[in-house]
Order: sequence, then C-alpha cells, then structure tokens
Amino acid sequence: MKKLISLFAIIVSVFSACNNKQPAKIDKDAYYTCSMHPQVMQDKPGTCPICHMDLIIVKKTASAADEIILNEEQVRLGNIQADTIRNGNIGDKTVLTATLNSDETKVNSINARVMGRIDRLYFKNVGDYVAKGSHLYDLYSEELNNTKQEFIAALERKQQLDNSIIDFGALVQSAKTKLLLSGMSEAQVAALAKSGKASTLTSFFSGAAGYITELPVMEGQYVAEGNTIVKLADLSTLWAEAQVYASQLNNIDKDGVAIIQSPDFPGLLISGKIDFVNPEIATDTRVNLIRVTVPNSNGQLKPGMPAYVLIKNKMTNALTLPINAVLRDGKMNVVWVKSGKNSYKIKMVTTGLESGDRIEIKSGLQDGDVVVTSGAYLLNSEYIFRNGANPMAGHDMNNL
Repeated sequence: MKKLISLFAIIVSVFSACNNKQPAKIDKDAYYTCSMHPQVMQDKPGTCPICHMDLIIVKKTASAADEIILNEEQVRLGNIQADTIRNGNIGDKTVLTATLNSDETKVNSINARVMGRIDRLYFKNVGDYVAKGSHLYDLYSEELNNTKQEFIAALERKQQLDNSIIDFGALVQSAKTKLLLSGMSEAQVAALAKSGKASTLTSFFSGAAGYITELPVMEGQYVAEGNTIVKLADLSTLWAEAQVYASQLNNIDKDGVAIIQSPDFPGLLISGKIDFVNPEIATDTRVNLIRVTVPNSNGQLKPGMPAYVLIKNKMTNALTLPINAVLRDGKMNVVWVKSGKNSYKIKMVTTGLESGDRIEIKSGLQDGDVVVTSGAYLLNSEYIFRNGANPMAGHDMNNL
C-alpha cells in the first residue's frame, strides 16, 4: 500500500512540474532572420522556410529614414566594402559613349518637280549606293508632256515666222525654262530641240551621290510636286553623338581634341573636334548631347555603330570615388556612407569629371567620409525591400 502511495505522489509531482513550466521568454528587442533571405523575419528561433537554414538573431535598432543596418552575416555575404574618400588627381580625359550617325548636312533629298506617275525605278533598295548622274526614275506626266509640246511648237514657229512682229525667241525661252524647272537637264532639252519629238516618259537623274536612306515611293505610284523620291546620305563624314551629364559640361574642353574609337575596329583612332553642343538639357535624364564630326573617307565606319569619344581635359585635383560606388537614376546621384558599425546612410552627391573607373565628387561628401565602394546596389535593394520605397525618391538635387 505504501508503494502505491509513493508512486501516486511521484506522478502528481511530475504533472505539477509540467504545469508550472514557464514559457520561453521572447526578446522584444530582437528578431530572427535568414542570412540568405532577409525578408524572412520571425519572433522566435527556427529554420528558413525557403532554404531551411537556421535563423540568426538580429538586435532591433532604431535607424533614420535614410539609413539601413545589417548584421555581420549580411555584410559578409553581400561583400559590402567601404573606403575613406580622399583628395587626389583625376585623369586628363573624359570618355563618353556615342553612336555614329549620318552627317545631316550631307543628306540630300531628291523630290519630284512635277506631278506624274512613276513608270520605273532604277534603284529599289535602301542602302544602295547612287553615283552622281545615275538614272533614278522615269516619270509619265501630262503636265510635263504638254510643256514639251509647247517648247517644240515655239521652236517651229520661230523657224517659220522669225521675221514677224512676235518675239518667238522669248516664247521658246519661256517654254525651255518651264522644262528646266520641271527637272529636265540642259542636255535633255537640247536633245528634245534637235529631235523635235517628245517622248511620253521623262527620265530623271541624280544630282548628288550617296547611299539611299529613304525610298518612300514605288513603281506605278503617283507623286505630287514636292514629294520625296529618294534620300541620299554622303557617308564621307559621320557624326559621333554622345550623351554627357549636365554636371560634366563645365569640365569638358569644347575646343579640345576629341579622339574617336570604335569597338568594331580595335586600334583605330580618329581625331575630330566638337562642333556642336545641344543648348537644351533633357529634363527627364539631365543629360546633354555633344557632336563630333568624324572623317570617313574610306567608308569603313557605318551609321549605327557604337563608338567612344575621348575628350582631353586638364588634370584636376578633387575628391574621387570608383564609378560603381555612385548610383544614378537619371535625375540624381547618390552614395551609401558608413555611419556606424554595419550601419549605412544614403547621401546625394554632385558628380563631375569621369576618367577611367574614377568619378569626381563635387559636393555632398567631404574628405574622410567612409563610402561604400562595393555592394552599393545591394544596399539599395535591401532598403527598398525593407521599407517598400526607393531611398532616392523624394530627394531634391537643389538641396545639395
């Protein structure tokens, strides 16, 4: 009987101990997250539902609206690296990306001088080369045919009635002028006067040389006076058009030498000069356009090819950073600055000269600031994920 009483006492004590067990305390000043998937946040230990790694504890800390705090594991995995910004010399050249385009001053538009129907085209493909004087097209025109007949009739009357009081020479000259204004050449008019017979078709020839860039007509089509028949581009010179940030304009020597390079022709260097700077800055991207005329006598360069424009400048002593440290969205430039242990704050900067992999910082930072040089894009993405907004939004460049 005593044994039964003792066993009952043990069972009662076990249940009592279980009922008196205190629940695990939850640290309200920390949370658990995955080092690989920081979007996972829990208030107790466990495993990541995505990769099943053990969650790590992270202490909650108050941070400013434009600041982000990471743990040691996140810094390591994100390869977040920072360096102290110092004054130094930046290179004596600016490298701009550009595109080769046709020289618009050497684009010729050949238009119809008289209304009619195109009976035949002798060049039918965009990109074909047309030499000066080439036969372009034949046109059937009632208006032009009537003018031809007037010219022939005036010539006949001049020969038959040359001694009359009527000045048939003036009539002949008037009819000839109409033919020339309609696009016929002196040689064609002379041949018409010699034969005295007018063909129903009139041939037209190119007054310029170049490659066809536009051919908006086809055989059998009626054209009105002034309609474009073909556009020809002389590619003996091209335009290298490059975009440059407004903040860089003051650092570019507009009278300096520009060197053109094309990745399609390694080792090829062509000298040119800046002959145009767009006076208007694009409001959405804050970039400007500069243009360099490029000689292309051998025709190896083609419109549409990519190119680099190297503009020589004076050596500048300034605060500089690696280009990848600066984040740009077309409206502003920002960097991430280390504000404490594993804490980073975003700052807007004004940039200047670019040379190689370095960029000048004109304002927004000072000598001695510790700036993130590797992992800036990851910090930006992490901030957006945590806060649901881009840290660059709502800032004003005018506050710099």
